[in-house]
Amino acid sequence: MNIAIYIYDEAEVLDFSGPFEVFSTAKRLKTSDWNVFFVAEKAEPVIARGGFNVLPHYTIEEHPNVDLLVVVGGVHTEEMNKSKVISWIQAIDKKATKVVSVCTGAFLLASAGLLDNLSVTTHWEDIPDLKRRFPTLDVLENKRWVNSGSTLLLVASLRASI
Repeated sequence: MNIAIYIYDEAEVLDFSGPFEVFSTAKRLKTSDWNVFFVAEKAEPVIARGGFNVLPHYTIEEHPNVDLLVVVGGVHTEEMNKSKVISWIQAIDKKATKVVSVCTGAFLLASAGLLDNLSVTTHWEDIPDLKRRFPTLDVLENKRWVNSGSTLLLVASLRASI
């Protein structure tokens, strides 16, 4: 199973390092055939929150097939306006078994049209903005995660949800 974690400048470190650690540990414990990797828009270092530099394994143009896509949160405003990134998320959604967002990664999935008319959640500070920008969404408050079909939205932790 190929597990892609999409990272971008100003992504929350915990949002991508947490899932990476969870899946990498599960891979070791289960001796499963999981391939966990980072994907970014370009083949250059991503500067995450706090100046944390990460070198992605692949770009959105060149990567293995994706079975599970994790779209992380962070300062997402610029990412929402990148048509190339949004188109890539839409294309992956058509092929992947599951698409997951962590925290404000929900904004990217909503921008890609993957969440229309679904129940969703995000970080509590961003709930009003999600409601305002995407009025067709059923934005739930006080939820740690929401499972809407093939899309799973996580706010705090993957460990209880996957």
